[in-house]
Amino acid sequence: MAGNSLPPVGVFALQGDVREHVAVLRELGADVREVRTPAQLDEVAGLVIPGGESSVMDKLSRLFALQEPLRARIRAGMPVYGTCAGLIMLADRVHDGIDGQQTLGGLDVAVRRNAFGNQLDSFETELEVPVLGEPPVHAVFIRAPVVDEVGPDVQVLARLDDGRIVAVEHGRLLGTSFHPEVSGERRFHERFLGHVAAAS
Repeated sequence: MAGNSLPPVGVFALQGDVREHVAVLRELGADVREVRTPAQLDEVAGLVIPGGESSVMDKLSRLFALQEPLRARIRAGMPVYGTCAGLIMLADRVHDGIDGQQTLGGLDVAVRRNAFGNQLDSFETELEVPVLGEPPVHAVFIRAPVVDEVGPDVQVLARLDDGRIVAVEHGRLLGTSFHPEVSGERRFHERFLGHVAAAS
């Protein structure tokens, strides 16, 4: 990916594993900005929302006046990639959100935040992701959500062996329950940058 020919991309930087995503995107040649304000959001052509705590991200996005600008950019077609909590932030519906929890929306899915229970807070597995080809994706799940329902225009990219959905794509919105940025996996970020290139 010749990332240096792309416009700048951002990482939502109010909470979560920001540095890991910045590092992956820079390795792929992207001009990366950390986004904490509406003005910084205006400077980027795509955004990664990292893993973290979705309810805290929600509150901070409102506190820092980012929620409505983010919603507007998503509606306008800005490419966004959400991992773990970022997937929850993109989902239109959350089945077990805390009282008053809001999302940015745009991704026509319903997610379940605490899908794996206490025993399986964290685990790793190999996932077949046909759109990415071989080899399988080494997926790291950390207190991960799953996608319970998908709308008619959402493409399911990956499922666990038991059928639960853990990666989806809807237009220029991409979401994974797991954390490619911690396992050396680059192909989802490359796919995100491809959406940015197509959009610009």
